[in-house]
Amino acid sequence: MTTITTPTKRRSIWQLAWESLQTGGPSMCQFAITSACNARCGFCNFAVDKMPKEQQRFVTLEQAKSAAQNLYRNGIYFMIYVGGEPLLHPDLNEMIAHASSIGMAPMIVTNAGLLTPDRIKQLAEAGLVSVIISIDATEVGKHEENRGLRGVCDRIKIANQEFKKYKIGTTASVTMSRLIDDYQALPPFLTELGFDSVTFSYPLTTLASSYLGYAESNLVDYTPEELNERFEAIKALKQEFHVVNPTSSIEDMQRHLKKEPEQFGCLGGWKFFYLDWELNLFRCHNWAKPLCHVSEFDGSQRVRDGCTACMMDCYRDSSVMQHIAVSVSDGFKSLAAGNINQAFQDWFNQKNWLSLKSVIEEAKWLPRL
Repeated sequence: MTTITTPTKRRSIWQLAWESLQTGGPSMCQFAITSACNARCGFCNFAVDKMPKEQQRFVTLEQAKSAAQNLYRNGIYFMIYVGGEPLLHPDLNEMIAHASSIGMAPMIVTNAGLLTPDRIKQLAEAGLVSVIISIDATEVGKHEENRGLRGVCDRIKIANQEFKKYKIGTTASVTMSRLIDDYQALPPFLTELGFDSVTFSYPLTTLASSYLGYAESNLVDYTPEELNERFEAIKALKQEFHVVNPTSSIEDMQRHLKKEPEQFGCLGGWKFFYLDWELNLFRCHNWAKPLCHVSEFDGSQRVRDGCTACMMDCYRDSSVMQHIAVSVSDGFKSLAAGNINQAFQDWFNQKNWLSLKSVIEEAKWLPRL
């Protein structure tokens, strides 16, 4: 039986504001608690038909609790439980309850194949604050065929209705793939499933870390020109539906494709992290060498080098939105050190304006966190 821990009261807006001035805002970690998955996605190496069962890994509940406590001590307040498929982990409810009880905001990324009203109630009682649900196409047949999860779209509809009862926000996560021919067909399909927002995952054919959410597949093998066209389609979609990816971030990805200088460096390794099932902490999904074992993390391993090596949306988009908070914090530190000119440079520049515009653009979605 699941034991639910009562969540503690989270920080007030004033506490968060003060901490943001000191640190540039809270940090986030994506925690892959298992490498097992129940889906058969063509563009992912976590797929159940690609990974032998003996290679599947699960962290223990005690490992997950210990990791959460150490991350929280070092300013990481948003914990996103991923996989594989995190709902396959038998201790997920307890992990969420523990993370919530120490002050973290726990979230999950799921294919929804294992969601039921009873499971959703358990997750809500444990303290879950937000859910990201994968969608691959603009029609039921294509999505369920790629996932290998028959009936999952009906489960998603019911899940969205249930999560609303508990005031838990849900967002569709759509991988940019050849399963989608017409991006204008997405809004009616997502609305039918019960979504009012979407975030796009940029296609990946390789990653250097232990994370397996990629594949050498013709579904995600685009030329730069093809991918640029799809970015334009996503920007146009913003006129009809709430797209979480900030416009400034999408335009940076277009510069990336053209090998032009990008506006924003990634904050992966500084504000955002990836923790795998072996408890190795990476700066991001695309970095080959881990920073350290999570038990050794004390903040000194953080890296801030303005990296623009990849197009990982969850890192690049978040970096654009958090840039303004980090810059304000930098400015206050410069001012405290007596460097007034540097403080003004930190505070007053075009990147801060673009970052602030991105935050305003996503103001409707951010409260879900």
